[in-house]
Amino acid sequence: MTAAISLFFIVAGILHFVMPYFYLRMIPPPWPFPLVLVYLSGALEIALGALFFLPESRRVAAWGLIALLVAVFPANVHIALHPEIFPHLIPPSIYWARLPLQLVFIVWIWRVARLRPQIF
Repeated sequence: MTAAISLFFIVAGILHFVMPYFYLRMIPPPWPFPLVLVYLSGALEIALGALFFLPESRRVAAWGLIALLVAVFPANVHIALHPEIFPHLIPPSIYWARLPLQLVFIVWIWRVARLRPQIF
């Protein structure tokens, strides 16, 4: 489970740098410095995903990932309210289904981070 969470966020973070203009369209218009936010969120996903993999930093990384998921939630709401941002790419219902999925990710991260390595 730990590796899956780490890999998910590392890959998602890398995609922010590979396809920044895809993510740029997700940023709500009034937010300042949207390209900086795309790169910053990508860098945080990579760093926190890597830190989550290490037992000694897992709890701190988990809180960082949870905070990041909360911080990007308004962008996900923005996409759900404006599916024309990505016409013909993804059905609008998927954007709405993604919103409660954020809570599932938060619970998943929290539960995995609570696990302690067994020391004999």
